[in-house]
Amino acid sequence: MNYQWYPGHMTKAKRMMQEDSKLVDLIIELVDARIPMSSRNPDIDEIGKNKFRVILLNKADLADDRGNALWTGYFKEKGLFVQEVNARLGKGIKNIQPLVQEACREKIERDRKRGIINRPVRAMVVGIPNVGKSTFINAFAGRACTKTGNKPGVTKGKQWIRLNKNLELLDTPGILWPRFESQKVGERLAMIGSINDEIIHADELAVAVIGFLQDKYPKLLEERYQIALNENAYKTLEEICIAKRCFLKGETPDMMRASRLVVEDFRSGKIGKITLEYPEEWQ
Repeated sequence: MNYQWYPGHMTKAKRMMQEDSKLVDLIIELVDARIPMSSRNPDIDEIGKNKFRVILLNKADLADDRGNALWTGYFKEKGLFVQEVNARLGKGIKNIQPLVQEACREKIERDRKRGIINRPVRAMVVGIPNVGKSTFINAFAGRACTKTGNKPGVTKGKQWIRLNKNLELLDTPGILWPRFESQKVGERLAMIGSINDEIIHADELAVAVIGFLQDKYPKLLEERYQIALNENAYKTLEEICIAKRCFLKGETPDMMRASRLVVEDFRSGKIGKITLEYPEEWQ
């Protein structure tokens, strides 16, 4: 299956972000901890050129601990400030303010020498669709500032949020890029829900999820569905369909229902903590 999704509003959003980048000191980039590199829009590096940078590994609770540790080390080696967070539960959020101050220490010191005191750091929050930007901002602010939703494309325009006297945030729409460098990247983005499900074949996506799990996390798959794995991922999907009694009338297997179940179980963490990629792939 060819994974690609770049609706027209993303082109407009990218232009808007390029213009607004002139107004900010810092770029706070959220990535999905399960696919930290595949969920990084390469256009952000151009938009954030000459800006201070912070990387937040969001949904860290859904990724395995080893993966989180390796990716944290990877980004630190690149000279970036990085923090694991679970915006939905507020974990890691209390570390963001000091991290921002540390990342922008040069700017703050420069202002101080000029006699400029308490000028807030202005940060743009960026990331791909469904990576949790709005949830993060609401958790960071301690109040509902932005609309959230468990699907891509909820945030449509920009929005400034003043958190305190030291920090202002600019929320931005989630944007992808016009062409994925590989279909593996597109597949991973589809797995975590950053591509509109309406253009995805659920059964093909479920087979891709199962194929990966059979290779890397077979015990988690067996334990979740109480089945014996088959070398053929589609056959395993059929076993899951039967085990979970996903039937149409007349005991006909409902493979699409089983497919949606597998994908949702993966996305929500019900199968377990799973990391889809590791730094060595991107060396």
